[in-house]
Amino acid sequence: MAVTLSSGFKMPLVGFGVWRVEGKDMKDLVINAIKIGYRHFDCAADYKNETEVGEALAGAFQSGLVKREDLFITTKLWNSDHGHVFEACKDSLKKLQLDYLDLYLVHFPVATKHTGVGTTDSALDEDGVLEIDTTISLETTWRAMEDLVSKGLVRSIGISNYDIFLTRDCLAYSKVKPAVNQIETHPYFQRDSLVKFCLKHGVGITAHTPLGGAAANTEWFGSVSCLDDPVLKGLAAKYKRTVAQIVLRWGIQRNTVVIPKTSNLKRLEENFQVFDFELTKEDMDQIKSLDRKHRTNTPGKFWGIDLYA
Repeated sequence: MAVTLSSGFKMPLVGFGVWRVEGKDMKDLVINAIKIGYRHFDCAADYKNETEVGEALAGAFQSGLVKREDLFITTKLWNSDHGHVFEACKDSLKKLQLDYLDLYLVHFPVATKHTGVGTTDSALDEDGVLEIDTTISLETTWRAMEDLVSKGLVRSIGISNYDIFLTRDCLAYSKVKPAVNQIETHPYFQRDSLVKFCLKHGVGITAHTPLGGAAANTEWFGSVSCLDDPVLKGLAAKYKRTVAQIVLRWGIQRNTVVIPKTSNLKRLEENFQVFDFELTKEDMDQIKSLDRKHRTNTPGKFWGIDLYA
């Protein structure tokens, strides 16, 4: 099951997100994910595990488990590399042991102090506030992203964590349109206006944190997980599914791509088993009523500045 992007390429509806997956677990998880049926892997330079993903993918190709053209690999440009897009992309390709990326995203709509290609540091000033580079515009960054497509390094390019205003601007100045906007969205943070705006204008939506962050974001950001919601638990019982499967199915039925993250093999399997049932309109409406406008991924905690303010 896949969605066709504005670039003409197909992107599988369910991917495996590798944020906070430890390097030592990566090979087994990637290999098992491929065996389960995953063909979409969501990476980022900032996750600091591209090398381990690359080793796992190389093993899968060499063993004949899967071919490169069967997979959809995404990675992301970090904030500190906005002025070094080509070099950063090449660095990611080298670590991932790939000749091309299926999708390359601008991770956040902000350029920060350069700290060396691929280092993905977030330099702070003496007050502990993120060092934002005001000399590089997002349009300048996007021009460099477009060059990657013409050079054949990247098949599709996109944006991440962009709001309606920034997405509109990108659509206006782009020659190669953003194929995807990857945003946090889940039952407690539905962002219906942004989702509908993007889809109306041909920008696909990938839902990062599609399960509301669960334990990972509770640990880092003190957020509340929708997986404990009594309504969702009731729906899980009704459909004889896990709460996570209900939430992922809801994401798919609202035309978003979902990239759940887990290091648990059982949940890795469960998260992929979402194509053999369908939520009724009434149940979709019930989930719609759960929106709390609750963002769980708040990196400003580490940056000393709220970029969403």
